Amino acid sequence: MNEKITTFLNSGLLDKYLMGTTTVAETEQVETYISKYPEVQNAYNTLQYNLEIVAKSNAVEAPKHVLNNILQELDNAPVVTLNTKGKYKKWYKLSIAASVSALLFAATTLYFYNQNQKLQNDTLVVDEEIFDLRSDIEENNKKLDAIMEQFRRLNDPETYKYIIQGNERARDLKTVAYINPKQKTSMIDVVSLPQLPEEQCYQIWADLQGKMVSLGILSEADRQLKRIPFTENARGLNITIEPKGGNAVASLENTVAEISLQ
Repeated sequence: MNEKITTFLNSGLLDKYLMGTTTVAETEQVETYISKYPEVQNAYNTLQYNLEIVAKSNAVEAPKHVLNNILQELDNAPVVTLNTKGKYKKWYKLSIAASVSALLFAATTLYFYNQNQKLQNDTLVVDEEIFDLRSDIEENNKKLDAIMEQFRRLNDPETYKYIIQGNERARDLKTVAYINPKQKTSMIDVVSLPQLPEEQCYQIWADLQGKMVSLGILSEADRQLKRIPFTENARGLNITIEPKGGNAVASLENTVAEISLQ
């Protein structure tokens, strides 16, 4: 390879020509060298091939309407050819430049599209978190209101507190009943209940002039204030051991705790 060709290849004119940034004079010179010297033609072909490889490896799919618009513009662009012997068509150079520009534009478009989608998704997540937070606050406010209502009832001067302790059959049994005759409300707080066989349960009764009225079943799950039916003029409260699910008639022989309300 002679020095003239080496100097030309090192000048970078082939790269500029391939990207469409040469002047008229430089374009004439490059095309002359390509047609005249096989070494230059080979170098040009190699650069062109490498550019296509790079473009394909970095290609990013753009929205369909963007690529369609670019292809339509390229189809409508005029084709210019050189009228000198053995020279290449100029449209090929322009199409390469247009393809590179299209890829850059498509990549940029897709980047901003993805950023916008991410922003929308982030906004949606924040909205959902705010909604969940509001729901939690509303739920906690309801619980707080219920606690405050119970607190007011317990501290009402008309509310009477009765401690119910188990007999020798259930020494560890302890419950507290809160009864307000004026408000006609009854609540019970299960402090502790001895464990029973699976087929048995504890049931609480109101003694109404010798008739036992069921107020419900007690369990470890009731270790908090629980409302029970208010029974006016009840003489006392009894807790008995009954078959699982409760009984319609109190088994007084299985009484484990009782108190008088009068």
